[in-house]
Amino acid sequence: MSKKNKTPLGIFIEAIGLYFSNFDKFIKYMTFPVLGQIVGLVIVFWLANFYSQNVTKIINNIPALNSYPILFTVLLLIILPGLIIFMKAFWEYLVAYGAINSMLENLLKSKKVYDFDAHSELIKRRSIPFVGLWLLVGIFSLCSVIPLLWVPAGVLAVFFVLIFQVFTYEPELSPIGCVKKSMQLIKGHFASTFMLLALSGALTYVLIPQLINKICEYLKLTDFLSSLVIPTIDKLPLYEINNILLSLSLEPLESKMIGLMVVTLIISQIIIQYTLPMRSILWGMWYRELNGGKLFAIKEEKPRKKSVKKPSEKLMDASNKKYSSKKIDRNILKRAMEKDD
Repeated sequence: MSKKNKTPLGIFIEAIGLYFSNFDKFIKYMTFPVLGQIVGLVIVFWLANFYSQNVTKIINNIPALNSYPILFTVLLLIILPGLIIFMKAFWEYLVAYGAINSMLENLLKSKKVYDFDAHSELIKRRSIPFVGLWLLVGIFSLCSVIPLLWVPAGVLAVFFVLIFQVFTYEPELSPIGCVKKSMQLIKGHFASTFMLLALSGALTYVLIPQLINKICEYLKLTDFLSSLVIPTIDKLPLYEINNILLSLSLEPLESKMIGLMVVTLIISQIIIQYTLPMRSILWGMWYRELNGGKLFAIKEEKPRKKSVKKPSEKLMDASNKKYSSKKIDRNILKRAMEKDD
């Protein structure tokens, strides 16, 4: 087992080292969950746009399709392949929250990661409670959008930060139990946990995405990608939207500006998702630290039931008490019991 770190900063630095020392493997593992979502959405929007542009021709050629329910059904069938790819990739991305935690023990011992499929399967076998845990996260996220709840939601986010680690390392707990255990672990360590949350957020949500975006801008990749998006943006009712913005004393929008913003946000989101393993390693190590240096909770062993002794064994014990200096051979007693039978 790797050396136990006492300070949050030490854990933060080690987590970064473990991530980048296995960077190629983590990139390979996260490629479909991350890029699959992008590919699926692109297919959905491209097919939907193609269908909307040609729907008049389709109706003229096939008049039987000229009804909203049928047209909507055809649209769903057309975009179904993209939706399947997106949903599959999105599910794999959610599973990675638990699978990477499962890899941590071997990672700390050997500094290497392997058997990604096996670790993912461990989470998929518990898909029902896993979905229940994500449902709780979704409800919490919706509530945190309300401005009046921003402060309490921020505090609770710190207490809930270990729920996926608890789910992985303590499989006997329910989703509600995972939330309670996370709060129990963070209690008394709120400041240190908040510091880790701030460090990991600044690194993986701000610094690395901005660095990658700057590189893309320098290589003119952002401009090239935005040029592919602008034709679709031009089809939006920008004139009407800008009239509303002008009435509110706001700057009007331009197609190029929207295109650059969309591409920048997509690149940032891709980088944030690719750095999920770094955050999972960090929180897994923090769970280990708060759990007394252990990843998996040790179950209390139930006292063993006293074994019922055979008649020959009882007779042997009695003879040993009576003849402590000269013990009778067990085989002789066994033959004697057989004769009695």
